[in-house]
Amino acid sequence: MAEATARGQLARAALLLTAAMISSRLLGYLRDAMLYAQFGLNQYTNSYQAAFSVPDFFYNILVGGALASAFIPVFSGYLATGRDEEGWHVASSLFNLIFMLLVAVITLGLIFAPQLVLVLVPGFDRGTIALTAHLTRIMLIQTLFLGLAGIMIGVLNSYKRFTGNALSIMLYNVPVILVGLYLYRHPALLNNPAHAISYYSMGVTAGAAISLLVQLPSLLRLGLRYRPVLDLRHPGVKLFGMLVFPVLISQSVAYFNTFVTQNLASFLPGGGVAANRLAQRIMMIPLGLFATSIGVAVFPTMTEQAAQGRWSEFRHSVSLGLRATNFLTFPAAAGLVTLGLPIINLTFGFGKVTHQDAALAAYALFFYSFGIIGYSAEIMLTRAFYAIKDTVTPVLVTIGMIALNIVLSVLLVKPMGLGGLALAYSTAGIVEMLALLVILRIRIGHIDGMRILSSGVGSIGASLAMGITCYYTVIKLQGLLGVTSKLSQLIEVGGSIVVGILVYFLIAYLLRMEESQLVLEMVGRRFNARRRRSGAQ
Repeated sequence: MAEATARGQLARAALLLTAAMISSRLLGYLRDAMLYAQFGLNQYTNSYQAAFSVPDFFYNILVGGALASAFIPVFSGYLATGRDEEGWHVASSLFNLIFMLLVAVITLGLIFAPQLVLVLVPGFDRGTIALTAHLTRIMLIQTLFLGLAGIMIGVLNSYKRFTGNALSIMLYNVPVILVGLYLYRHPALLNNPAHAISYYSMGVTAGAAISLLVQLPSLLRLGLRYRPVLDLRHPGVKLFGMLVFPVLISQSVAYFNTFVTQNLASFLPGGGVAANRLAQRIMMIPLGLFATSIGVAVFPTMTEQAAQGRWSEFRHSVSLGLRATNFLTFPAAAGLVTLGLPIINLTFGFGKVTHQDAALAAYALFFYSFGIIGYSAEIMLTRAFYAIKDTVTPVLVTIGMIALNIVLSVLLVKPMGLGGLALAYSTAGIVEMLALLVILRIRIGHIDGMRILSSGVGSIGASLAMGITCYYTVIKLQGLLGVTSKLSQLIEVGGSIVVGILVYFLIAYLLRMEESQLVLEMVGRRFNARRRRSGAQ
């Protein structure tokens, strides 16, 4: 009974966040498609993507990492023991502390932006470095909004309220898209691309402000109890400091992978940084849609179970989260390996994007796709460590992974170019996943290892069959329809994906994989919700 209840709660929360992620990815695609169509893959988009990596870094360590992962265990601990008012006192102190620290960080960033850019992308020429510094200054402001939103999201998620988080995810890209539409209606602005691309940076900052504001209605309905206090001596604040410091290091070190890749890519000819960023973003789609959604949904439950000593249920939550994540991300990896170039040609092959640009991005994507396996499981495993208030182990493992990535990147970039950087990144992620899995097994005992293994083997087998089916389907359709028109590309890619999904789920059904039941439960809840809304209308 408890297992069914936990699975139902996970399904509801994961469904909401998955829907938000899907909307966000679609809007994110539209944003990137407009950007590349208007500017191409060149020094301007290289500058934009390099500048964007700085606030993106803060987003990942604040909203997606340190604040949520360290804050939720502390705040949830007060809620689980009936000390809500004390929990809000701690939350208010942390909110005020983060505000002051971020203002100081942004000020330093605005002053030393050129020096920062020179470290991140030393291969750029002088003019491109100046443009990158300008764009960095514009987008740094959003760091304040994202940091404060991270605390708010942590509060809401502790109460298992995910609507504000979902709205934040969905609306973040809307201002940037409006900027793109504005440039389409005023094409003369594109005659000065260095100036025009700064509009996109302004849109990014506006999106971060919206991400903060949309949390307020949910907090007000919950009963916002903010106080203008800064109680640094409170045990809850001290505990947060103890937890967040290693998490900050872990997240920062993990993101160092991206900076290393970007640094080396800046020396490659053409739009290497932009092509690498495009490939990484496509690779991150299944991580955001599935791994992150499931991880965020199950994390408060794991935290509560660990705080109350319900270790059997905790192990089941970890196992279910890993199996559900693998079930959804393995076929995504197989699909990107086989359909990478057709997908990029379909989705980005227009405007100023050339065939050579698409081929370069697809080359990197091929090797990035293998990393989906490692990084998707790493998201769940890291949250399992955070739930048991162990933030040190992920740091140590991540440091080892970074060292491996740097060594492999330096060794592979010369013979393989952008593909070598992608392969190094993926290999390091898989090694990190295996290390975390072994250590967690030692820490908490069994985690249904055989169940996870058998599920993984089934997912891999079904994914291989799906990948082979997709490959031969797209080849056959390309021979029949050609590859010149967007309609033919859409039919080829869409038809291959549909056939591949059918093959995958048919095999999963024949193997009677439990994870397929979780997915069907999520879909069934969504269908029933729509039917109820239709009946109400």
